[in-house]
Amino acid sequence: MELVYPPVLAIARSLFAAQGLKFTLVGSENLPRTGGAVVMMNHLSYMDFTYAGFPAIKQRRVIRFMAKKEVFDHKISGPLMRGMKHIAVERGNGAQSYRDAVAALKRGELVGIFPEETISRSFELKSFKTGGVRMAQEAGVPIVPMILWGSQRVWTKGKPKRLGRTNTPITVAVGEPMTYDETLSPEQNTQRVKDAMQKLLDAARANYPTLSGADLEFLPASMGGTAPTLDEAEADDARIAAERRRKRAEKAAAASSSQG
Repeated sequence: MELVYPPVLAIARSLFAAQGLKFTLVGSENLPRTGGAVVMMNHLSYMDFTYAGFPAIKQRRVIRFMAKKEVFDHKISGPLMRGMKHIAVERGNGAQSYRDAVAALKRGELVGIFPEETISRSFELKSFKTGGVRMAQEAGVPIVPMILWGSQRVWTKGKPKRLGRTNTPITVAVGEPMTYDETLSPEQNTQRVKDAMQKLLDAARANYPTLSGADLEFLPASMGGTAPTLDEAEADDARIAAERRRKRAEKAAAASSSQG
């Protein structure tokens, strides 16, 4: 019995209504009404996991999202994440979160993952990890492609939050379920899902209101926007990741020295 998820969803829907967010849901019927499935989606904003749950509501389902452990450690979000039975991903211990996700899939759960792992600063699809399709293969469940568009205008990496009344349109589109092709490698199967997601994304962009002026910062460079290119964004992400690793190493070295 779900004790936490329903009230959290109700509160979220009220907050989104207060913001004036205008949702367009496409293909909600593609989410299976029963049984497990890996739901793979793009990552544009900090709010994506909340918006991505809307199509599941129409199917009377909930999605268990894989999220970094730090979210579970937070004094406010942690109890909610655990109550909603989301799956914690601990840096350096991905094997355990993978096992937890496969177990949830075998129990008939929908498991949501962001194969790009981090928010795309370019608002294009980044490189995908293969974990999602490997989970689907091991659990014997389908993969459901999903995309979001417009969520980057609410709260994304490196931009101020826009959590007041914004009247922002947000599209969530769900593609047809896909099965793991045993004749192909995990990388090739991942590319198949990515291609399906790109088609959904192209369609969502084509039907989205035209952005102009200051909102061009939320539009990919390939579409005439001022967001960084995919190469520029990934180079920046690599630089930031390297700096974080350096700081963690320094912290660990300092801790080791103090203990000695």
